[in-house]
Amino acid sequence: MALEDGDLRSIQEARSLAARARVAQRALAELSQEQIDRIVDAMAQAARGEVERLAQLACEETGFGNVADKTRKNRFCAEDVHAFIRPMRTVGVLREDVQRRVVEIAEPMGVVAAIIPSTNPTSTTIYKALISIKARNAVVMSPHPAARKCIVETVRVMHGPAVAAGLPPDALACLEQVTIEGTQELMRCRDTGVILATGGIGLVRAAYSSGKPAYGVGPGNVPAYIHESADVPRAVRDVIAGKTFDYGTLCSSEQSIVCDEKIRDQVVAEVKKNGGFFLDAEQIAAVSRVVVTPRRLANPAIVGKAATTIAKLAGVDVPEGTRVLVAPLEGVGRDYPLSIEKLSPVLAFYSVADWHEGCERCLELLRFGGTGHTLGIHCQDDAIIREFALKKPVFRIVANTQTSMGATGNTTGLAPSMSLGCGAYAGNITSDNITPLHLINVKRLAYAIDRQAPRVSAAPSGELRERVASFLEERLGAAPAKAEAAAPAPPRGASESVDFVAEDDVRRAIREGRKIRLSPGAIVTPAARDVAEGHEVLVRADA
Repeated sequence: MALEDGDLRSIQEARSLAARARVAQRALAELSQEQIDRIVDAMAQAARGEVERLAQLACEETGFGNVADKTRKNRFCAEDVHAFIRPMRTVGVLREDVQRRVVEIAEPMGVVAAIIPSTNPTSTTIYKALISIKARNAVVMSPHPAARKCIVETVRVMHGPAVAAGLPPDALACLEQVTIEGTQELMRCRDTGVILATGGIGLVRAAYSSGKPAYGVGPGNVPAYIHESADVPRAVRDVIAGKTFDYGTLCSSEQSIVCDEKIRDQVVAEVKKNGGFFLDAEQIAAVSRVVVTPRRLANPAIVGKAATTIAKLAGVDVPEGTRVLVAPLEGVGRDYPLSIEKLSPVLAFYSVADWHEGCERCLELLRFGGTGHTLGIHCQDDAIIREFALKKPVFRIVANTQTSMGATGNTTGLAPSMSLGCGAYAGNITSDNITPLHLINVKRLAYAIDRQAPRVSAAPSGELRERVASFLEERLGAAPAKAEAAAPAPPRGASESVDFVAEDDVRRAIREGRKIRLSPGAIVTPAARDVAEGHEVLVRADA
């Protein structure tokens, strides 16, 4: 009965937090861009001051990863993600197309149900809180049960400073009675607007079947191909660094090395130099039994554990300082358990005749659990890199750097993110790295246009005016001078009359010290009027 009561309490808490968040959402939606940015700045600053302590809490509670790398992930979210989203406009008018007379306006999607995993708990919490509030969405976190305390504490760290900066208190919340039933209720309850899910396949499928808009991400069985032209020492350093980062807990970490036969011996030597231990057939079987369950899933008992710990569990003796276990395999699939995503410092290893065969091997690996996610390639021939990019069924091709943090935007120019969409290949709604712009809808104000005649937003240019005057003189006998005189002179310092004024037009006129002369039926957008207020930059044609 106690378990049942816990489920009911979790369901009730989910409903209550979502309902209160929806009320807070209404107030949040009324804030200006400046107010939103002030709140997000306060949240990021608070998180930056606690990155190491939160990493320590995550390691202690989950047993996954290590403090140094979790600290780096926390800092990445509190600094890099924040710096990337800081200039984004997420309130009011986003863009104005003067020619098509369309104004695009940001609209928040509503309460975000943010599902947080145990593998990257504190960093994902920081990231999802920042992008949700930046988009003016209230957010309710649903922690993985194995990481509840550190996730609740991460929310608490950001909540106080955010409220002090103007955030409605119920706009940032976290479930404390955590059960599967509570998480499911949060995802499907009527007050939830959108789901941001990070977790296993079952959770992501539940998010997509909840009846709510959802962003879920698929698994990443990431191959790293090393071409014969690669800088081999650097390539291997990158692969080992990516694979061992936080002991392999990122879904973007490398799962296999695929290298050309011509450089196989050099790659093997570099892997050993960087702490790799190559397993023999008997050791591969022993490690497989420990790392992979009979259902061909990563064993939770070894996720995020050091290579030496995994070797000890498998009864394999490895040298002190071993960083990664490497399993040479002949194929991919159920008969080769270590060819799956392992979420630990264990790598499959393949050699191929050339890049064509390497291409096919990478395809096999991606189809066995990584379609749509990420592929790494180390190569100095850009034509081959482009060939991989054009043909592979993934949406992040990371060249000449580690995929682990490269796919997240830490060592590449991709959008900094802890949620990596895998696109339609993997049943995801997007292939993007998720940002605040994925958590807003865009409404459009569209003015009528006359498609039967050319439209101009200002009086004819001098050249066109002369041509019109010449035509009139020839056909009607009107002198050019008289045609010119017929038009009233604009006020001193004013531009010629226009029939549509946007915000950018006003700002430009203010910088140039001139006035904008409005035609009798001119349309001025609200944003343009706000900017013009107090500058006396807008004048009527008959003034």
